[in-house]
Amino acid sequence: MLEEFDCVIIGAGISGSTIAERIANELRQPVLIIEKRNHIGGNCFDFYDKAGVLVPLYGPHFFHTNSDTVFRYVSNFIKWRKYEHRVKALVKGRLVPVPVNINTVNILFRLSIKNEKEMRSWLEKEQVKINNPKNSEEVALSRVGKRLYEMIFKNYTKKQWEKDPKDLGPEVLARIPVRDNFDDRYFTDKYQVMPDPSYTQIFKNMLKSRRIKVLLNTDYFKVKSELNPKAKIFFTGPIDQFFQYSEGKALEYRSLKFEYQNLNLDYFQMSAVINYPEPEFPWTRITEPKHATGQKIATTTIIYEYPSSSGEPYYPVPNERNLCLYKKYQSLAEKLEKKGIYFIGRLANYKYFNMDQAFENALNFFDRIKKEL
Repeated sequence: MLEEFDCVIIGAGISGSTIAERIANELRQPVLIIEKRNHIGGNCFDFYDKAGVLVPLYGPHFFHTNSDTVFRYVSNFIKWRKYEHRVKALVKGRLVPVPVNINTVNILFRLSIKNEKEMRSWLEKEQVKINNPKNSEEVALSRVGKRLYEMIFKNYTKKQWEKDPKDLGPEVLARIPVRDNFDDRYFTDKYQVMPDPSYTQIFKNMLKSRRIKVLLNTDYFKVKSELNPKAKIFFTGPIDQFFQYSEGKALEYRSLKFEYQNLNLDYFQMSAVINYPEPEFPWTRITEPKHATGQKIATTTIIYEYPSSSGEPYYPVPNERNLCLYKKYQSLAEKLEKKGIYFIGRLANYKYFNMDQAFENALNFFDRIKKEL
């Protein structure tokens, strides 16, 4: 039965689902998806808990993009509701906006900065002059200075990554925006939305073609001998796992653990996400999905988020050791592409993607290789 498919995709997350949808609906070819979990949607999967609250199983997701192409593509599979994400951080007993903006500085330092010019002047005095920052600590110091770095970013990053920021590549903290105005939105993208009704529905709609067969609870490595030996393989899992750690070492990932708590309240906190950067809190943030989903229900669920070194792989750890190791696996992967085995997605490319970046990467990848299918 499995040998009848000429295209086989490993993983039903964003990358795998996009490739499958394109093969089925643009090329009009049958495609098999093999997924080891008991659901589609990868880390975007959400569900209704026992209290009836829509919650994410793998932490919150907020869709935002500047890409018209990505927005149009995903809009084929879902309706949207507008949502602009805002984050607070509890710092020295006070809730302040993140990313850093004028209000953040005014609250923490009891100042009265009134405009962009005054904010830029304040930042310039705080910033540490570092040309070509080589790690995340240097990036943060060069952008916000020592005081804000130590208040908001240093300990949060240590908890999140279990590494000092100076031991992480500059891209980790380079992702965090800093504002010289009062804009307290976490993102400034052209499109900022949440799916109606859910993220899981996006993937149900993407994969509803009769040409797509999905096998859940199935380990690719246990069934690969049953596949068509000439089938094109699209692997979206960890690249080092595919090669059975042949380079002698595993790539390093950070994971997350979640503690769910249902409360008989309309709301528990003032925004969908509140960060806890200070070391006395073992969690990094508390999320309350109802703020983002807009769900009307007389109860709420909050989620405590704890970073972990074990569990589902979420975040590639960008340091010299891992990037050098990945290049070795990447070299092996490039040789297999000639044989019709492709590597696509966050885990296979050992690169952190936002949701829109993952969709865009998969769409571009499909356009590149579709003539080979």
